[in-house]
Parts: sequence; structure tokens; C-alpha cells
Amino acid sequence: MTVRAYFEVTKIPNFQPPFDTIFLKVFYPAAQISNEEAKTSLTLPADPSKAPFPVVILFNGYNCEAFVYQWLAENLAERGLVVVTFNFIAEEFAGSVNLTPGANFAASKPDVYGTKATSVALSTLLFKLEQLQTQGVLAGLLDLQNIILGGHSAGGRIAIENANPELFAQVVASFGYGVHSMGYIMQGYPPSTLLPLPDKLPLLLLAGTNDGVIASNSEMYGIEGGDAITPVMRTWNEAIIGGRNDSYVVLLEGANHFAIVHPLDSTTARNSVDFAPTQPVESTRWLIAEIIGLFIGAYVQNQPGALESLQQLLNENSLISWHCK
Repeated sequence: MTVRAYFEVTKIPNFQPPFDTIFLKVFYPAAQISNEEAKTSLTLPADPSKAPFPVVILFNGYNCEAFVYQWLAENLAERGLVVVTFNFIAEEFAGSVNLTPGANFAASKPDVYGTKATSVALSTLLFKLEQLQTQGVLAGLLDLQNIILGGHSAGGRIAIENANPELFAQVVASFGYGVHSMGYIMQGYPPSTLLPLPDKLPLLLLAGTNDGVIASNSEMYGIEGGDAITPVMRTWNEAIIGGRNDSYVVLLEGANHFAIVHPLDSTTARNSVDFAPTQPVESTRWLIAEIIGLFIGAYVQNQPGALESLQQLLNENSLISWHCK
């Protein structure tokens, strides 16, 4: 399958310029055209035989440009999905300008958390998708009632926190890599507080056992001498009740925090605090893409055999430990 992408831009209402603009890259399954047609076209048409396309919105980790997730976006688009990545630069704290997944810190505070979206960008991105449904290469081809939220690190947290049908009825599943739901003590949470998740939709938690970023951030949650796995497993055990057999936690032996990133930009990412991977990163990325793709195939695209293939992969790979509930 041919994958193509195009760029879009949108603005967040009531934000002050220049920190009000989101730059999007939209990946989609493309139709085959002749060489002559390709010479005169900047954009290939979408493949209508694969439509309507469920949409994945992919939230980046802090200071990780959208490009480092393009390998995953292309892989998912090859599976018949439209994938949206984006770059959003914001001054979330005075004097601190970062490339951000768009966290709404006010909505994450005690007594507010769970009542409103913890993303300042998601509503704008959903509105932009409605516009793309009416114009351009994907007009009429999007399945806007089947939207998946996914992400890495802080972006993964935004994804799993906002997969709430009471807030966003069109969201049907979520996944995150290198993520948990511990509460920040700087926001007023007591040490070692674990925040609940919506727990109403299919959910995939992915983590590496050599995640140095999660381990080094432990003090932010009031924990001394923390490790890579405990926050993830506490999220699994305490924030998710399950009972539908569509929620998963998957631990990848030897994978670190930036295993999902390629190429790694060492000038901005916090790779200096990450642990070294003990498994080939190419193999880890393949596992991440395959697990995410089969999860979406099983629980959103309703692909025959996807669930069996997912569980077979999880059962047969010696570098994986997992649970479902």
C-alpha cells in the first residue's frame, strides 16, 4: 500500500499568537496513479476502497518533533488508518517555551481532574478533522465516529486520560507508550498519588523495562528511588478496573523510554536520563508497531483474526510480559 501525507494548519481559539498555531501532518492510504498523473500532482488521491478511514491522533512527548513518530504513522496508515501528527510550540510556564503535546495543567489539578479535557489541543484537532471531511484529498473518506488517541510519554498520558466518551463521544480507543497516571506533587497531590483513568474504552499501555525517564521522574510524584515499572503497573492495577477484556498492559524487556522515537533528536529529547536499551531498537519498534496495529485492528477496525494474532504475538515473544482485563 502507498502512504502519502499532506500538511495542514489550525489555530487554538482564545490563545495568544504566536503560541496559538498547530502544524499538522496527515498520513493516509493513497491510490495508485500513473506516472504521467504523478508528474502534475503534488497530492495523490486517497484509496477509496479502504475508506472510511478510522483516525489516529498521535500526541508527541515533550520536545519530540512529529517527524520522530513518522515511522509509526506510516506503519499504521499502511493498515488502512489515517494518522495525524502535529507540532505545537507553547509557553506553558513563563519563560519556558517547548514543543508540547498540549497539556491542560489546570484540568489536571485536584478537584478538577476527570471533569474536563486535560488537553488544550484535542478539541481543535477534532474540529479540524471535521473540516478535512468536507474538503481536500480526504473529503468524505474519514470515519469520524472511530477516532483513536495515541501517544508517547506526556502525549501518551493525554491520550489515555482523554479517551472518555463522556467528553469526546467520537473517541473509541487509546494507547500510550512510556506512560502512567501518577499525580504531580507540584499540582497539589500527596506523594505517590495514582490518578484514575476513564476506563470505558479499549486501552493499550506499553512500557519498556529500561525506561530511565520514568525512573528519574519519580521525585515529581513524591517517590524516592523509583523504578521504570512500578508507576506503570500501579496504573494498570489501580486506575483500570477493566472487565471487558479489551484493556492491556504490555512490558517490553530491555526497551527504554525513547524506543518509540526514530530518529532520536539528542539536542532536545531528555535522552541523557534514559537507560540504555538492552535489545535491538529496530526489533523493539517492530514490536511496538505490530502490537498497536493489531490492537486497533481487533478493537476498532474489527479485522478478522486480528485479536488472535495479537494474543499469539504477546504469548509467543519471550521479551514480552502482558496482562488483559
